[in-house]
Amino acid sequence: MMNNILVYGLIFHFVGDYLLQNDWMAANKTKSNIAAFVHAIAYSALFLFICDFKMWLIIFGTHFMIDRYRLASYWIKLINWNWQSKNFGYAEDKPAFMSIWLLIIIDNTFHIIINTLCLI
Repeated sequence: MMNNILVYGLIFHFVGDYLLQNDWMAANKTKSNIAAFVHAIAYSALFLFICDFKMWLIIFGTHFMIDRYRLASYWIKLINWNWQSKNFGYAEDKPAFMSIWLLIIIDNTFHIIINTLCLI
């Protein structure tokens, strides 16, 4: 049963973060509490079917914070000890496409770790 819940959690993550996120949410969630809130609600809605409300609040709240404040970029700056970077914490000579994809991967990793801890 637990394996099914974790598989559902992974599927719900991708549905919420990609299929239910429109262009307005993606473009504005780091600039606007409203856009971040709407995205976090859309993202976390499916999780109500597989976890209790307290864990759902953690999934919702952390998703809001991670996306609104682009916390993955702070992790990258910390891990690379590159606080002045304008390239999400990577060296300025790293190609922009690579930096953004690495940022997306780290962001997804944060969400999946938190979701998994809430579901187990």
